Amino acid sequence: MAEAGKSVVDSLNGKILYINVMNRLSVDCDCNGNPAEPDMHDIGILASLDPVALDKACVDPVYAAPDGQSLIQRMESRNGIRTINHGAEIGLGSLQYELVKLEG
Repeated sequence: MAEAGKSVVDSLNGKILYINVMNRLSVDCDCNGNPAEPDMHDIGILASLDPVALDKACVDPVYAAPDGQSLIQRMESRNGIRTINHGAEIGLGSLQYELVKLEG
């Protein structure tokens, strides 16, 4: 997945904004027509120009959440963390990020 993502980023010269909506978190992909009910609290909306940093910034609060166990188990069973790390290894982005909270 990381390498496919990198090919898209390379073809667009990196001119992409990434937005992750971390609401109604379920173990199933939002592409699933009949997903499991959410079992984790909403975290919010995160955005970045760096897809790896964004995904890392989304994964870290899941690991820190007391209600994140089912999602952690699903991510690990699908090698999600390995995909993020591989993205950093191939130059897709960085594992480093800084959260800037916007109030509105």
